[in-house]
Amino acid sequence: MVRNGVMSVKIKYLSRILALGLLAAGCGQSFTPKPRGYFRIDLPQKEYHRLEGDYPYSFEIPDYSKVNPYKGQWKDTDTSGYWINIEFPAFKSRIHLTYKMVNDNLAPLINDAHTFAYKHSILADAIAQSEYVDTLSDVYGILFDIKGNTASSVQFYVTDSVRHFLRGALYFDTEPNKDSLAPVIQYLRIDIERIIESLTWVKI
Repeated sequence: MVRNGVMSVKIKYLSRILALGLLAAGCGQSFTPKPRGYFRIDLPQKEYHRLEGDYPYSFEIPDYSKVNPYKGQWKDTDTSGYWINIEFPAFKSRIHLTYKMVNDNLAPLINDAHTFAYKHSILADAIAQSEYVDTLSDVYGILFDIKGNTASSVQFYVTDSVRHFLRGALYFDTEPNKDSLAPVIQYLRIDIERIIESLTWVKI
């Protein structure tokens, strides 16, 4: 009787160990968490119209944008009246445009544009440059793609080399997040390309 009782206890004990072993094996399977999701952003269809106003430049802007004069503190007393923000309320973003007149200062203006772009290199994963040349419209410039969690992800400058110099930078009024903002950045980059490719200089 004693032996049978001991045997019964051993069987129960081994059964529990086996059950716990199977449970542990099941829990030991690899677990892959779901990737972090972001809110879906509805991107409107692109339609463009010509910029209105008395500016020394003209280009096409998307219908879902609005233009406001620059109201910041940093200004150029000669040309700050031509500084504007092309705002995108739906995306809480804007393209900030500054205009300068070329007067034996082209090299410093170009150098400043490169400095403004590469000051983000500390936080940037990479910075790529695309060159634009339009001899018919006298538009020459560079577009900077700044990858990473930076304050400005796309910048550019264009000039005719003798009179006009226009610099632009895309900013978001939210904390930079390259993953969640990537679709919007690529979407607005198309609009920046449209600005450059449709640009013409205006005599004032």
